[in-house]
Amino acid sequence: MPTPTNTPALDEALALRALEALEQDPRLSQRALSRELGVSLGKTNYCLRALIDKGLIKLQNFQQNPQKLKYAYLLTPEGIEEKTRMTVAFLRRKEAEYQALQAEIAELRERVGKNAEGQSQ
Repeated sequence: MPTPTNTPALDEALALRALEALEQDPRLSQRALSRELGVSLGKTNYCLRALIDKGLIKLQNFQQNPQKLKYAYLLTPEGIEEKTRMTVAFLRRKEAEYQALQAEIAELRERVGKNAEGQSQ
């Protein structure tokens, strides 16, 4: 019987954006990451905890100055692999949405065309 984990459920789109941002700049503060993601600081903290719990990122301390420590959020090899998987899944979803939208637009154009022909007669 699997044991329940305390890993919070995670919004995959938000997690992907966070992984991309942290890959670009591992030294982003939570506040800066929050601004970049367009979500609250609390939601950012929740997302980071979930990514750490899943082993996708790890914290590394670095010395900013003698008085304060700062953190870097580094993608683990598993994090890089998961980011790639999430990106592929996201791309497939968006391509399917795009194709569905193209079909809907074609159908609407056909209806509008038929309606325009009916009104001009």
